[in-house]
Amino acid sequence: MAALLLGAVLLVVQPQLVPSRPAAPGTQDPGQPRQPELLRKAAALVDEPVPDGVAPNGSVRQLPQTIIIGVRKGGTRALLEMLSLHPDVAAAENEVHFFDWEEHYSHGLAWYLSQMPLAAPHQLTVEKTPAYFTSPKVPARVHSMNPAIRLLLILRDPSERVLSDYTQVFYNHMHKRKPYPAVEEVLVRDGRLNVDYKALNRSLYHVHMQNWLRFFPLRHIHIVDGDQLIRDPFPEIQKVERFLKLPPQIHASNFYFNKTKGFYCLRDSGRDRCLHESKGRAHPHVDPKLLQKLHEYFHEPNKKFFELVGRTFDWH
Repeated sequence: MAALLLGAVLLVVQPQLVPSRPAAPGTQDPGQPRQPELLRKAAALVDEPVPDGVAPNGSVRQLPQTIIIGVRKGGTRALLEMLSLHPDVAAAENEVHFFDWEEHYSHGLAWYLSQMPLAAPHQLTVEKTPAYFTSPKVPARVHSMNPAIRLLLILRDPSERVLSDYTQVFYNHMHKRKPYPAVEEVLVRDGRLNVDYKALNRSLYHVHMQNWLRFFPLRHIHIVDGDQLIRDPFPEIQKVERFLKLPPQIHASNFYFNKTKGFYCLRDSGRDRCLHESKGRAHPHVDPKLLQKLHEYFHEPNKKFFELVGRTFDWH
């Protein structure tokens, strides 16, 4: 019954799926209630209480006010875990793939809401699905849900991201005892870079960013430097707190360098935790000449991205 009520409300409040020209910020008809407010009312219709019927601290499921949209192998899991240190953040545990998988999107916002964690009234709900950034249809769908949403995008050196992408697929095949070509066989075709390799396309950040900027102003998208997050996480997470307008509750003492793993781990209320062993895997050895080809390939795309966002990064 609750799901039917939500559907009825959404028929009234949800705008057209793909706006031909999204309204500029601040141009909404003042006589109309803001969509996020209507969605909160709709969400209340499908509130799922805890088993005893009384949610602790008035906790409810709410549509996310923040989404980590990508990029794949950019450090999205690390960012989510670090952000989860904040007491005012409630994070969805799994990648939801609502906006990029048709099967999930066809279930509607009621299903999406059901995937969110219970959150206290003061908490910010966050979900992360790194495939969102490179999926052409996702920006319009997110905008349709909430044009005022704040987005987090974490990026790494494009060449390093490509190698991390390959490494993940390689180990996934090994786990299933399936063969997978060497990195040179994947990256090179007829003596040239294989530009049809999907991992290369995912690292053409300016192409995907242009798509997001058709629907969201740059001030709604905070870019996290994934390379810096690895080297020195605390300053980067401070910037995220400010962007999300969260009171500063994450401290330098929440991070410690694990010499065995070779990266920073988290310390939360005296409890230490590190990312899964699948994170931080060593990349395969790549011939320096091939690595140089990668750097040259991304040189112009990187310049375009820097111009697009008005910011530079320490990438090759």
